[in-house]
Amino acid sequence: MPLVAAQPDRTTLELESLAADVVALAMKAGASDAEAVVREGDEFSVNVRMGQVETLQESGSRGLGLRVFLGTRSASTSTSDLTPDGIRQLVDGALALAKVTEEDQFTGLPETAEFGSIPGDLHLYYEDVYSLPSTERIEWARRAEAAALAFDPRITNSDGGSFDAATGRKVMANSRGFVGGYRSSYAGVSAAPLAMDANGQMQRDGWWSGARRMADLESPESIGQEAARRTLRRLGARKVPTQRVPIVFAPEVARSLIGSVFEAASGDSIWRGASFLAGKLGEPIAAPSLTIVDDNLMLLPTGAGGYGSTPFDGEGLPSRRTVVVENGVLCTYLLNTYSARKLGLKSTHNAARGLAGTPGIGCGNLYLEPGTHTPEQIIAGVPAGLYVTSLMGFGVNVVTGDYSRGATGLWIENGQLTHAVEEVTIAGNLAEMLMNVTAIGNDLVFRGSVASPTLRIDGMTIAGA
Repeated sequence: MPLVAAQPDRTTLELESLAADVVALAMKAGASDAEAVVREGDEFSVNVRMGQVETLQESGSRGLGLRVFLGTRSASTSTSDLTPDGIRQLVDGALALAKVTEEDQFTGLPETAEFGSIPGDLHLYYEDVYSLPSTERIEWARRAEAAALAFDPRITNSDGGSFDAATGRKVMANSRGFVGGYRSSYAGVSAAPLAMDANGQMQRDGWWSGARRMADLESPESIGQEAARRTLRRLGARKVPTQRVPIVFAPEVARSLIGSVFEAASGDSIWRGASFLAGKLGEPIAAPSLTIVDDNLMLLPTGAGGYGSTPFDGEGLPSRRTVVVENGVLCTYLLNTYSARKLGLKSTHNAARGLAGTPGIGCGNLYLEPGTHTPEQIIAGVPAGLYVTSLMGFGVNVVTGDYSRGATGLWIENGQLTHAVEEVTIAGNLAEMLMNVTAIGNDLVFRGSVASPTLRIDGMTIAGA
């Protein structure tokens, strides 16, 4: 789809002017370089439990962040006070902090020639996320919960149904001539029912749909029904004996593995030597079938922009598509300007930042390219193993690659899903797990900025009964 030039709305132009003015004030006050970020947004959130509104929140916010440089010293401050006095205090505070920070030869803005913003409409903003009046948004939450409660008599309670909507603007300007801004939108609906079996044991699960526009949201009834199905299949869960078997990761949990690869390939982890991928550039680190892409410009099948799509990164460099792992080979680290300078490399345009602090490293739309197998085919090929549907804990060490997570799911026996499993731990090492990917599903669906199809990994250990 060709990109067509998009005209900034009046408010975005006003915020761009504000950011540029703050940069000019910082330069006049003595900064050698400066960068300002302005964010504003509106949010709506409602949670309905057993048909009654439990929480309801509507809010708006606007904030300004400033990063200043005094040669090789830098500091950042932020404020929600956008009066002239508030901005003056922001500038003075940033410069005062910069004077007492340590010098760092790698700090500083990117080179002037590197800045840019992707032109045209990336389809990140849609007016219709606020097209429903508040009463109808609440009704969406009720409908999702009601569909779950009505699905089966074993669904006896609920953690609620919810509806969320948000819009936002981000504007950035710096002393090297970059000024850019964009708008974004989001809407979501979810349900989280509870089910009880004949022995009085309860299980819970949930499901959700999110989109940049209301027109792309799945119906609240379909979300409630899917949440109920997922909850019911957990009834009768039990432990399984400790053993070494194939693990099949459902897409909603497989994406956490892709996120761990991103963390390990992050430039900050690499230059600190805190990653099992340090020194592995250009080497095979995964099965040949595995390709991971970070695409900051991607459009979803609906034509809307991806959840991680932006016209520029957190430093004002134009967004782009980066192949991180190709056919099992680590092609690049993910870098902002600072980590790139530390490693003697170039930024991959992966800077991410909020209002305060220095830029970190973030992904755009990070995903594992789909394979050719259906999830059913992958499961059918497992004589005995675990289909993991949820993970608990944070047992991933990217320094060593050691992996240990609490898990629940469904036991696979002779290629069939049999009974629910809970209170087990799955363990391995990421370096070995990536090499032991033996099947990749064709079911890649984006429900967030990180996505993966179904994955089969052999040789992992289940610690259970």
